[in-house]
Amino acid sequence: MIGNMMIRYAETGDLDEIAAVEAACFPKSKAATREQINERISAWPDHFWLLIMDGRLVSFIDGMASDDPDLTDEMYADAGLHRRDGAWQMIFGVCTLPEYRGKGYASMLMERVIEDSRTRRRKGIVLTCLERMVPFYRRFGFAGEGTSESLHGGVRWVQMRKML
Repeated sequence: MIGNMMIRYAETGDLDEIAAVEAACFPKSKAATREQINERISAWPDHFWLLIMDGRLVSFIDGMASDDPDLTDEMYADAGLHRRDGAWQMIFGVCTLPEYRGKGYASMLMERVIEDSRTRRRKGIVLTCLERMVPFYRRFGFAGEGTSESLHGGVRWVQMRKML
């Protein structure tokens, strides 16, 4: 814990708060449903990194591990595809409540995800993002790989990868 802030993994009781932050950060077409989030927490709670401030969830990063080197639409739909010892850490979402953005919270979480992924001996981390977010991820050593084949939420995404 740092002052009134801590980073921890998800627990079953976090479902409602995680779903609320997800809904505040993504339009309905791109946001995970409450049911999907529940399945993910059940399958891989230690792949949800939560930043809690004054007892409130203000930011989180989530995603499964996989041996597949590319993030696919099927991964969003099926939490059972998670492989605990998978070579690649996938990132599905980097979510920060709008009123807490620009304060470095997502960056703190990203550093923790990178650290945990190294500890877990992953080959690297893979994510997709909108073109406007590419500079943010480059700061952490992610390299663009071009347009993703994912059509999640009806949007074209840029796939990025950080080798560890």
